[in-house]
Amino acid sequence: MNSRHFSILLVLTLAIFSCSSPFSTQQVSEVVPSATPFIAPSYPTAEALVISPNQVVSGIDIRVERAWQEGKQVYAEVCFTLPDVSDWTIWRASLNYDEVIIEEYGTTLLGFQEPTAGSNTGSRCDTLEFYVPPDANLSTVVINIASIASYPREGDYCLIYMPKIQQAFQDRGIAITLACNDVNGLQTMQIISKPEEMSQEDAEKLVYSDEFFTIKGPWEFTFNLTQ
Repeated sequence: MNSRHFSILLVLTLAIFSCSSPFSTQQVSEVVPSATPFIAPSYPTAEALVISPNQVVSGIDIRVERAWQEGKQVYAEVCFTLPDVSDWTIWRASLNYDEVIIEEYGTTLLGFQEPTAGSNTGSRCDTLEFYVPPDANLSTVVINIASIASYPREGDYCLIYMPKIQQAFQDRGIAITLACNDVNGLQTMQIISKPEEMSQEDAEKLVYSDEFFTIKGPWEFTFNLTQ
């Protein structure tokens, strides 16, 4: 092969290599960052200036000390009198606005004062917390406290609740008889008789209904959270 043929072959080889090589220089289009997603304005913050006065229902005095909106939450400081030394708490509550009812809420204990010899009743204060959407119309807000409750502690059914439950059944003509028996060293309330046509499950639903450890309202408080 003469030098002229060799030169032509070399040029062709380099041309083919430059086209097929993965390292060949190609024009790369510029990557433009995507647009920043729209971020809604921050949630409003407002405090209620006027709240409905305290209410007494079923002998329980409940009042809302303060209500406000902070971000996506509505808060209310609620205080109520305690009927006895049991562990009473808010059992059911809801936030109502613009035909919307929010029944899910959280609670944080603020203060607690047990009844003493020199005082007829104690008191408890909690902060209720509700989540609301950003477009909620809070010009008229109603907090509804449906009931407070003292969930029975170990042994409470025999010490506190059985006489109340038995009397209620007697008044209603329900033939369920209760007794307290020792079970592993603990006095435990048991059903010792019931109507034959009533299942054990139905009898237990009646006996352990929350009506026997709740006090029903409702207590309703209206306020405005418009900025």
